[in-house]
Amino acid sequence: MNSSMKYLAQASAAALLSTAAAASANEGMWMPGQTAELGAAMRADGLQIDPAQLSRLDAYPLSAIVSLDGCSASFVSPQGLVATNHHCVLGSIQYNSTESQDYLTNGFLAKSLDEELPAAPDSRIYVIEDMRDVTADMLKGVSDKLNGFARYERLEANRKALIAVCEEQPNRRCGVRFYYGGASYYLEQKLEIEDVRLVYAPALGIGNFGGETDNWMWPRHTGDFGFYRAYVAPDGSSRPYARDNVPYRPKSWLRIASEGVQEGDFVMVAGFPGATYRFLTAGEMEFNFAHYEPLQQHLLSNYASQITQATAGNRDAQIGYAPLLQGVENYEKKLAGDLAGVDAIGLSARKATEEKAYRDWVADDPARQARYGAAIRELDAMVAENSQVSFEGLRQGLLDSAQMLSSTRTLYRWAKEHEKPDDDRERGFQDRDRNAIADRLKQLERRYLSDVDRKLFEAALEEYRRLDAKDRDTAFETALEQIGLDRLYGDTKLDDTATRFGWLDKPAAAFEASDDPFIRLAVALYPGDIAAERAEKDRVGRTQAARATYMRGLLAYRQAVGRPMYPDANGSLRLTWGKVTGQTRDGQIWTPFTTAEGLLAKHTGKGEFDAPVAAIAAIRAKDYGPYVAPAQGTLPVDFISTVDITNGNSGSATLNGRGEFVGLAFDGVLEGVISDWAAPIADRTRSIHVDSRFILWTMDKIDDAGRLLKEMGVRPASRSGADRNVDK
Repeated sequence: MNSSMKYLAQASAAALLSTAAAASANEGMWMPGQTAELGAAMRADGLQIDPAQLSRLDAYPLSAIVSLDGCSASFVSPQGLVATNHHCVLGSIQYNSTESQDYLTNGFLAKSLDEELPAAPDSRIYVIEDMRDVTADMLKGVSDKLNGFARYERLEANRKALIAVCEEQPNRRCGVRFYYGGASYYLEQKLEIEDVRLVYAPALGIGNFGGETDNWMWPRHTGDFGFYRAYVAPDGSSRPYARDNVPYRPKSWLRIASEGVQEGDFVMVAGFPGATYRFLTAGEMEFNFAHYEPLQQHLLSNYASQITQATAGNRDAQIGYAPLLQGVENYEKKLAGDLAGVDAIGLSARKATEEKAYRDWVADDPARQARYGAAIRELDAMVAENSQVSFEGLRQGLLDSAQMLSSTRTLYRWAKEHEKPDDDRERGFQDRDRNAIADRLKQLERRYLSDVDRKLFEAALEEYRRLDAKDRDTAFETALEQIGLDRLYGDTKLDDTATRFGWLDKPAAAFEASDDPFIRLAVALYPGDIAAERAEKDRVGRTQAARATYMRGLLAYRQAVGRPMYPDANGSLRLTWGKVTGQTRDGQIWTPFTTAEGLLAKHTGKGEFDAPVAAIAAIRAKDYGPYVAPAQGTLPVDFISTVDITNGNSGSATLNGRGEFVGLAFDGVLEGVISDWAAPIADRTRSIHVDSRFILWTMDKIDDAGRLLKEMGVRPASRSGADRNVDK
């Protein structure tokens, strides 16, 4: 998706309308600063703690909520134990697995601190410390006189300056996010914890029970949970893995609820939702669903099949490519839900009606027309231009299906950027980014096989060549033809980790003189990459100028008609709430809970429905201990609710009205994924959570994780796990 669609303008806390308190609890991903004004609505739905407490990043429970940069998580002990989803720790499980030590299939449990394993190299835990409005600083020097490229560069320079000052504090990672198309900006300050260790993950037959078949479906019986731990230096500072590092001591950690939730209970989710698109124009939505997503889904479906075929019969390859395959399959199915949902809810007509009302309101008043009219016309023109480029970009981006080529392009770009002063380098290639790039290079040693990479690259090239000749890179195609795939994969030395790392700080001239075939391809691609990037910056700058004004107008309109306008998701900390609620569909009644007996009924002992032997035996014996839900009279596994979540919320803590941990959000239902583009619909949209009682039961009765339970303040019911292997 093009940059203007990826980095959508979102709402700031300061722009919350006074009518927000009347908003539906089932709609909206609210910023912490908005919760005081939402307090009456939250209390009416069942919140029992002071709503003002939810606006403080330094107080319970928000000080226990953390980001994994793509997933959400939370501290659940005073020793830095972090709970999140199984699929969020999957990369670390895979990275530590081999065919002979298959943690991916069998699960992993550290019996002591010493046995906890370093997570995958790019793993980070981010503890958010501050969010502050920096709109005035970001807009310094920005005016309507600047062309698109100059506007983009001015905003980038301002952003870098703000981040540089923020990161003068040691161990901090800072970023600036924009809201409402650049009408406002907030700077986020986070503590970056670099030493992340894998502590516990259940077997695949629990953590991903049902696999792709049950993905985005209800009823669901998946124990999608896992645990990391944050480590720091003995003096409390953040540093990479070291044997003498110690567990991090968080400001707070979530209390585990002594009682689980029941139907109708209030629940809230705190996490870092990635992106929603509810304020795009009708033209953008029409293009997305008529053209962009159908092709994207087709390409992803093919890619999943290609990975499966390329790794067939090779368990090490299957382990190595498991995180990539799961991610591709997950998103491909989500797109299928999007495309089905558009027609099911009449999104096009709904969006057209809403947009017409706003534009008519602008047209009805000369002052409003003077203020917003030109921006509306300019944004419509930019939508057409951006759409064509983004559509072509889907196939152009397939070249990075070759992990080695992608890594080599990064290496050469790093060298070229380091010919400039640090402040002038592009985002992602400043000195602050070196560790992240090094970690990605290191990952290849466990996630790359040349024969698999070649097969995926060959398939990508076939699709890439469907582009018109004018949209392909002639220099790249010429270089590839001269080299040939046999030499490309046979002659490179970059598949050796030490050799690959050796190139990280070499000058660009060394790359340009190299005869390594992948380096030759990266050098050939570079001029085209730079030209395309410059053109993209110009489009983004022009789009941002129009969208910021367009969204200011939309805010004014929504305020005038008394409709609250909450922020679209943009990766920042959000809070959403709703009720534990089932669903009635044509011919179906979905109860809000699934149970252990339902898991047993699905269990076949094969493929995606192969639960661990110990779990099946315990269910058959009804050995549930204190984890039985009174209303069901049995062990709950998952539950559904009306909370409003999206991608990035994976691993988010689910809290009850007292702010206690009652589960983890991990999915939604396929019928409701269209809510990324439209407000959630009561009879379609549900979020899926793994119930805390199932998490605790698995830890206690199945995996003997009494050490961790005790650390979390939970008394194990099984004596076998209660007193053994506990760190003193």
